[in-house]
Amino acid sequence: MDGCKFDHEPVNEEDLLAKGYRKYHGEGIDIYYNKDICAHIGNCVRGNPEIFEVGRRPWIIPDNGSVENASYVVDTCPSGALKYVVKK
Repeated sequence: MDGCKFDHEPVNEEDLLAKGYRKYHGEGIDIYYNKDICAHIGNCVRGNPEIFEVGRRPWIIPDNGSVENASYVVDTCPSGALKYVVKK
């Protein structure tokens, strides 16, 4: 799944928030999560437990990994519950 797109169109913060995603702010990348569509497969936690840790609040800390790794891990989310916007 492409974590920076919906139906082949780039995602943006306004649309993600309107669709029920919650924003987790980082310096180089913002990660968005929608609990209502999460299938709890665990690719995120297995992909980088420094960024994604369910026992911590906040459970997503984008700056605990590189932008490249964070986007790669989000792209492995099969449900689309995770999305991201890379900052320029």
